[in-house]
Amino acid sequence: MHIRLRVWILAGAGLLAVGAGPAYGADTPSAESAAGSVQYTVQDLGTLGGTRSEATAIDGNTVVGSSLTSGDAAEHAFAYDLRRHTMTDLGTLGGSSRATDVEGDYVVGESHLSTDGPAHGFAYNLRTRRLVDIGTLGGSSTKITGIGGDTVVGTSSLSGDTVTHAFAYSLRTRTMTDLGSLAGPSGRSAAAAVSGATVVGSSSLPDTPAATTHGFAYNLRTRTMTDLGTLGGSSSTANDISGSTVVGQSRTADNRLTGYAYDLRTGTRTDLGAHFLTAQLISGNTVVGGDGLLASSFDLTTHTSAVIGSGRGVTEVKQITGNVVVGSNFAPNSFAFVARADNGDFTYLASLGGRNSSATQANRNGVVAGRAALPPADPTNANGPFHAAVWVPHTAA
Repeated sequence: MHIRLRVWILAGAGLLAVGAGPAYGADTPSAESAAGSVQYTVQDLGTLGGTRSEATAIDGNTVVGSSLTSGDAAEHAFAYDLRRHTMTDLGTLGGSSRATDVEGDYVVGESHLSTDGPAHGFAYNLRTRRLVDIGTLGGSSTKITGIGGDTVVGTSSLSGDTVTHAFAYSLRTRTMTDLGSLAGPSGRSAAAAVSGATVVGSSSLPDTPAATTHGFAYNLRTRTMTDLGTLGGSSSTANDISGSTVVGQSRTADNRLTGYAYDLRTGTRTDLGAHFLTAQLISGNTVVGGDGLLASSFDLTTHTSAVIGSGRGVTEVKQITGNVVVGSNFAPNSFAFVARADNGDFTYLASLGGRNSSATQANRNGVVAGRAALPPADPTNANGPFHAAVWVPHTAA
């Protein structure tokens, strides 16, 4: 596979190619040039006054994440406007906070109720600048795992904190719905993602050990939970959904672990193979995932698979949007990358003067969000503090 490596840094008013800095070792990505290819400039988003920050998600012109505040006294969720170049402190519910996702006007995440208290999910409206505690299903804590339209999904403890259930929270009505479990009220479930009116996740089963789960799909309109079954084995998970296609992990009849894709309309189940054991993600007809070492893509139309990246070290995929895949390559240190599932292009993304970086999401325009290291104060170190960063694509002349 031909791999095009790009590392560029935005400094002042111009573009400076990285390559004249310290030689940190043979595992540092190098740059090649190819006329007409996409290159990236890196932009430091700064902090809320503290020494470090990181970006966790991006939608349109809004980047969200968390940052230390002045004096590194606390960690707060932030929203950064790429048009106005401003970072807004989203506040907390009493303790620290962290934004995990954004869609349209809403930022979601989690915040501790006090310094040592439990964490609740929150929703922040960027228009009204109001932070709302979305509550729990009767227990002490919630965990947010996704947002789609006006629906936030995650997992909450029930009264007594002995059982957790998947939930869906409506931003429109401000109500939380307990999605239950395949084992009834006493069973456990966890939501992983939402698309339209369908929530997917994993649930315990009746009369089986709690660790044995099946993937499920919950229809918010009919309020019904469907067991997605397995590839012949005892257990499965459901980790992501795009349109009507769910992806996850399953045991096979001979007890192998493998990735799968399931079409909710037709009931068709596709075995993706042993290269899709972790982080199964889907966009359209393209699935990405990993086996703990390599990352791969799978085309559900042609049933063809391809390795993502150079095959060096460990490649971890974090997100796919369209054909754009982002994540980090550990060889052995972390280097952010952006790749294309359709043509095999693979691009390392620059740090902010230090050595390492990591990428978490890209928006529909291909702008990548993550974190990158500043130059070290001590030349014997590889990195200074990490700051939230975006990498902006442009086409080389």
